[in-house]
Amino acid sequence: RCQQRAGQGCWKPAIKFSGLARNTSGITHPAADCDVTSSTAVGKIASDLRKSGKKIQALINVAGIASMNLALATPQQSAKKQLETNLLGVMNCCRLFAPLIIRNKGGNIVNFTTIAVKLGLAGESAYVAAKAGIEGYSRVLAREMADFSITVNCIAPGPIRTDLLQGVSERQITALVEQQIIRKEFTPDAVCDIVELLLDRRAHCITGQVIHVGGA
Repeated sequence: RCQQRAGQGCWKPAIKFSGLARNTSGITHPAADCDVTSSTAVGKIASDLRKSGKKIQALINVAGIASMNLALATPQQSAKKQLETNLLGVMNCCRLFAPLIIRNKGGNIVNFTTIAVKLGLAGESAYVAAKAGIEGYSRVLAREMADFSITVNCIAPGPIRTDLLQGVSERQITALVEQQIIRKEFTPDAVCDIVELLLDRRAHCITGQVIHVGGA
């Protein structure tokens, strides 16, 4: 949705989007096939971008997977997969693309976490552990990137109607919404509004923060 809005001129910064995905079929903006858990694959794309001389102004890490299980019933393989995609994937992208933003003499990094961290939701231990890692990592990265005029923030959505919610019952979604400060469902466009805010030059003083969509 954010990429679509960019094409409609809804963004104040003049940004052209490109992305990475395991499956790029159906994506309308420029995108490359890449598994973010592979530092080799991410590094190859970062290297190609550096050689091309293209400027990188912002990095948005939104890739994520989830699997609901009680903590004591979470298979090791499931936990490992979530940690690799949700946390190590973010760390790979930040480590390999941040130098390109430094070359641009400033920019923004936005990492996606979840309201489930703040709420400590039962049944999502591995998912919450990975996303909590993102929040801690982002706070440290914000301090390390400050001297390069790069802001690092997190967005923590509640239940948003995307593919990630497939298999989640209406009762569970309603229960999540009821725990937000603003008890309503938000759309992907609302999340895009927050991304837009964080990429705007007027937000240059906002860094190291976790913004909860709907409040928590």
